[in-house]
Amino acid sequence: MTTILGGFAGIGWAEGAQVLGLTETGIDYSASACTTRTAAGHATIHADITTLDTADHRGTTGVIMSPPCPSFSKSGNGAGTHDAPYVAGAIRDYARGHDTRQALRAACRDERSALTAEPMRWYHDLRPEWILMEQVPAVLPLWELYADLLQDWGYRTATGIVDAASYGLGQHRKRAVLIASQARPVALPATTHGGPGQLPLTAMRDTVGWGYTRRPSPTVTGGGTSTGGAEPFGNGSRRAMRNTADRDPALCVPGPRGWRPTVADCAALQGFRPGLQWHGTAGQQYLAIGNAVPPPLATVLIAEATGITARQPALAAA
Repeated sequence: MTTILGGFAGIGWAEGAQVLGLTETGIDYSASACTTRTAAGHATIHADITTLDTADHRGTTGVIMSPPCPSFSKSGNGAGTHDAPYVAGAIRDYARGHDTRQALRAACRDERSALTAEPMRWYHDLRPEWILMEQVPAVLPLWELYADLLQDWGYRTATGIVDAASYGLGQHRKRAVLIASQARPVALPATTHGGPGQLPLTAMRDTVGWGYTRRPSPTVTGGGTSTGGAEPFGNGSRRAMRNTADRDPALCVPGPRGWRPTVADCAALQGFRPGLQWHGTAGQQYLAIGNAVPPPLATVLIAEATGITARQPALAAA
């Protein structure tokens, strides 16, 4: 039986795994995200992952980790640049079984940076058959460090930047990913959209009825604040849409709220299934959606890690 454990889980990985007939048990600190997961039928542990005993989860087949990215993201506070060397040192420490979490938290300017090293504490103990990791592109050097250390343990790995639009999503969303397996060779999944001989990229308007008419939307974020908000598109993205519409109205069409997407718009652009119920305040809903891995991308990444063939509708969902 395949058992999957998700850390910093959100709901995207669970929805993507479901398409493949798999279930994920997700650990998340957000009460509203846990309520959304539980209501959708996904096994959920509401907890701070750093306080859990990894030994309780031995025997897990696959482990998926998407630690929070604010300190490393373009819209973040920039602390990730300062913190990255300390995070890298902690990753090496954890790989040797040395728990230096207290020293890492003291060294980091943003305590959330330390969470990027947390997955190695779990990998060292669990040694699962396969591993998946996802975060903003700036974290790729740390993913490559993980890959080097995992290879020392016999894993075959692949790292790189993928764009969810290249797998059929109506949104450009570039992410650094790591795929590792002890059971099979792995590679970044082959793209399905936008390349020679492939289907065209999915336009934003084809997904939500407004916005760019010939290309995907900008990246959906958590809403502009640490607690979520109503600005899932940054100021630059909204300005670019307005300027495009001013130059040629046929290329970009405003929506009912101008250039501000609704919760439902964000969920659709992230590739979530229609009818999924989101819980919490509006800000918390925007945050849960914007922080999630898009389910269609989750499906193709899990398929690559496990060797299970993804069904085509998952690749083209938008």
